Amino acid sequence: MASPVRQRMRVDEFSAVSEHDPRRLELVDGEIVVNDPRWPHGRLQAMLIGALSAWEQQGQGRAQVVGPTAVELTPFDHYGPDVVVARADAPLDDRAYLVDPPLVCVEVRSPSTWRYDVGRKKSVYEAEGVAEAWLVDDVAEVVLVFRRSAPGHPIYDVALELDTTDALTSALLPGFELSLERLFAAARPGQGGSSPR
Repeated sequence: MASPVRQRMRVDEFSAVSEHDPRRLELVDGEIVVNDPRWPHGRLQAMLIGALSAWEQQGQGRAQVVGPTAVELTPFDHYGPDVVVARADAPLDDRAYLVDPPLVCVEVRSPSTWRYDVGRKKSVYEAEGVAEAWLVDDVAEVVLVFRRSAPGHPIYDVALELDTTDALTSALLPGFELSLERLFAAARPGQGGSSPR
């Protein structure tokens, strides 16, 4: 007996469902995924947004930094990256979604989504033109950085694993530098560290 064919939900169907659901939902390859972030996740997200926003404010025309926001990249993939960095002049469609792929999508580890972050979502970011993907792992205290060696390069041909002895930087964000020791210290339970620079 043949097994039933799995029906993949499309982005338009997902939008109708998700707007009435209070949970944080994403659509990954046509499947609804519930994102259930914990305290360290929220701390890392807040610290990253704070550091990137401070960098953005230091100069005119710098990229725009946004907290979790919808990013649609395929008819079956509707993500809510924890942090999005887009061009300063990034156009929006009539629903206020980005028209072009972001410069950087940041995913912070959640128990319910990490396998998608390092799998399907990273692959879609790469295939659909996101210049860099930063995958932040609070358990191992590393940031996995995937980037292109040149604008328009078809794949992520640069892969870095940065730990607490490193600083997070990007050629896309001139002058941005974030100490990962300070970042992860702020997310450790009971640490409540100071703001990273």
